[in-house]
Amino acid sequence: MRILYECDLAGSKYHGMAYRIFQFSSEFVKQGHDVMVVAASYSHTRKINPEVTKQLTDEKIDDVKYKWIKTPKYKKNDRRRVLHIFIYNIKLWFYADKIAGEFKPDVVISSGVTPFDFIGCNRIAKKANASILYEVGDLWPLTLIELGGFSPKHPFIRVMQFAENYAYKNADTVVSLLPCAEDYMKKHGLKDNKFSYIPNGIMIDDWKNQKKLPEEHDSLIRKLKNKFLIGYTGAHSIANSLKSIIDAVSLLKTDDIVLLLVGNGTEKDNLIKYVKDSKIENVYFLPPIQKIEIPSFLVKMDILYVGFKNQSIYRFGISPNKLFDYMMAGKPIIQAIKAGNNLVEEADCGLFAEPEDPEAISGAIIRLKDMTVEQRKKMGDNGRKYVVNNHSYTILTEKYINIIVNVLKEKLT
Repeated sequence: MRILYECDLAGSKYHGMAYRIFQFSSEFVKQGHDVMVVAASYSHTRKINPEVTKQLTDEKIDDVKYKWIKTPKYKKNDRRRVLHIFIYNIKLWFYADKIAGEFKPDVVISSGVTPFDFIGCNRIAKKANASILYEVGDLWPLTLIELGGFSPKHPFIRVMQFAENYAYKNADTVVSLLPCAEDYMKKHGLKDNKFSYIPNGIMIDDWKNQKKLPEEHDSLIRKLKNKFLIGYTGAHSIANSLKSIIDAVSLLKTDDIVLLLVGNGTEKDNLIKYVKDSKIENVYFLPPIQKIEIPSFLVKMDILYVGFKNQSIYRFGISPNKLFDYMMAGKPIIQAIKAGNNLVEEADCGLFAEPEDPEAISGAIIRLKDMTVEQRKKMGDNGRKYVVNNHSYTILTEKYINIIVNVLKEKLT
């Protein structure tokens, strides 16, 4: 099959986040399929962005073809990012004929952050007489309404709502990262029996070839070797509720408990200032590291933390990449997320704590610290077994291919 996988923010093992598209694409290629990733040339989530001079630039990474659409840069979630979104989608629609003619896909997967991407992807699919799948990681514009405080009557929200409804009504099927979102999607046009759940996962091979940590990270961990280490990797944004874990750890400063935060994001400078102004001495910030270096960091921690703000949007479920990396590391996890699903509970690999509640989070930390090494190891082993059996990209890819094959069969009948 010829699979076109579109996502404006798509990255790779070289460029950095987002990894899902590259990981699935790599697995598709291993199974003998021809894959092209279509993405914007600039994304705030990538560590490295490609250098492009033309409107469309081709690149090949591990036999996965990339087509970068030239887009302007932006620094944060402001008007420049909105402009970036519109320019990217206008160009995606404008170059649809050219992309379809060059690659001739059998199936198009639209996985952009916003539903606007689906419009351009659907045009590519029609030009190539291909099937189209709509992959949904977040519910837009509902996320902006519930988290951003936008009115449903706002012109931008109305336009985005039209795009979302259009996507559900015209997709041959939907692949959702949110396990509890089917009813919502049906209310917005999705037909019966057109919903599939495929979460994020892990590449087991990444854990067989761990790369040594940078000296800055490794030396700090050696310095703190007698402390009880709590680790966090990933984005430093408002959504990740890192102030809650910082406050929780600050309550435990006399218990030899230390928090290490690895990554970057829009809130990192504010968090560093908060820690400094509050004179919190048991919290350390470290620069982001490569994907293949993350395992080497996680296995050196005693426990790991994942949290989100306490928001109703998570009632549709969650599938955070870092959670599966944490499980693979074989360490107990504190999940401070109230959601429609609870993966830590399902796997019996850690404790739940109320989100945005430092006292509840600190209580969970103490409970894990007071356990024996054997008890914590059992929790960690539970997580690793669960993620290997349910969330390896090899297993998830088989499910994805079955969905695509069924869609193609329906097109022929």
